[in-house]
Amino acid sequence: MTPPTDDEETGVHCRLDELLAEREMTLTRLSEIVGVSIVNLSILKNDKARAVRFSTLIAICQALDCEIGDLLVRADR
Repeated sequence: MTPPTDDEETGVHCRLDELLAEREMTLTRLSEIVGVSIVNLSILKNDKARAVRFSTLIAICQALDCEIGDLLVRADR
């Protein structure tokens, strides 16, 4: 199996928008808490990220009080 190209879907969906809405938190505030730029969080939120550091995942999950499986799910095909 070949890795997806930049134009292909990764098969992973990031639920960051939904989790932020549930917690009434803005992307700007999350950026301040976790120390990740708004641009990079936006890339993750819009399912455009090609990779993400474990430390970033942990920081986001701590800030949102969720598990990694709440944040990242398999995308429906």
